[in-house]
Amino acid sequence: MARKVRTVSTRASTRQARGGARSSDTNNPAGRSPRSGLRTASAPARLAAVLAAACTWLAAAPAAHAAMNFCAAPALQSSERTNADPGVKALVAEVQAHVNDVPHPLAKLHTEGTLPHEGIYDESVEAEKELDLMRNAALAWRATGDERYLKLVDRFLAAWVSTYQPSFNPIDETRFEGLILAYDMTASALSVKTRNATMAFLNRMGSGYIAQVDAQPRPLKGTFANNWQSHRVKLIAMIAFTLDNRKMIAAAQRLFVEHIGDNVAPDGSTLDFGERDALHYVTYDLQPLVTAALAARRHNRNWLPEKAANGATLARALDWLTPYALGEKTHEEFVHSSVPFDARRREAGLPGYSGDWDPKNAAELYHLAARLDGRYAPIALKLAPTPPAWLAVCLPLPAR
Repeated sequence: MARKVRTVSTRASTRQARGGARSSDTNNPAGRSPRSGLRTASAPARLAAVLAAACTWLAAAPAAHAAMNFCAAPALQSSERTNADPGVKALVAEVQAHVNDVPHPLAKLHTEGTLPHEGIYDESVEAEKELDLMRNAALAWRATGDERYLKLVDRFLAAWVSTYQPSFNPIDETRFEGLILAYDMTASALSVKTRNATMAFLNRMGSGYIAQVDAQPRPLKGTFANNWQSHRVKLIAMIAFTLDNRKMIAAAQRLFVEHIGDNVAPDGSTLDFGERDALHYVTYDLQPLVTAALAARRHNRNWLPEKAANGATLARALDWLTPYALGEKTHEEFVHSSVPFDARRREAGLPGYSGDWDPKNAAELYHLAARLDGRYAPIALKLAPTPPAWLAVCLPLPAR
């Protein structure tokens, strides 16, 4: 019988939100069917095999809780909840509508290179909503201390990590950032079975991605230098910092800097812009890298100005995009793309694959960047007066 999920007090929640866990040493190019109900965790033999495979990366990871604390927002005091920010109320209400949902994890997700209604695209899009729900439920629990939201996270994590088999396709798996954040915020309060199974799953995913990249010849090329690598780096960094695995953290920083040099030119333009002739892919390059940098920032590592061998930085890439985001420059999308799939999406009538780029598509990117450096806040606010609800709860204040 599973151990009852432990309720945490407002004081404990606040302490965790403020960094109580030990610190280390300091949006898909296209859009996203339920299966069976809750699955139990893997059998002990299978779990042991996974743990054995990941043991190289487990050496420095604490056994009891996550350490990243990506989301800084403290728990709300009782007096604050009535007058909570509308974004907080909206997120909690959305989670409340799903509080009794049964998870429907898939063993595989696949949207990359496919159009709606092709293959398992539609089923994958539906299933990925559960990854976001986990993140939002963890935030709702952080804000309110309501144990029902914690139980939702525990239930969905257990189902997904015992069912899903990593494909190491970073476009298909980029939305797992929601699962990682959910674990990060709740690890110390999860049932032991769910916590251990999730740790094993994340170690398997993170170490698998690192091994995949390190097996490639240098210099990295193709999908190991373009936007795919941005999403690999994001997943590796988020997993490394949430597990506080120092060997994995070192690999994440090494791969981040290498990728900046491979993907960003000294003037800030990106490899994908040259290949795809689309600002759509500039944001798709940069948003995962900003997210990776936010994971590092919570551990007092500043990756925004980190220079690659060619002198390129993430900050310079954001600055290159800024005139387009402000409407000072315009760009007609995908006119000279060298990738045939872009023409297929245009012919299918998918929004954003023809005509001028809409700066609002960079709103979440700049709201995330504003959490790294406050000078991006005016750009973010011009694009969208409020950040996405999850970010408003997770990191409510821009950086200075």
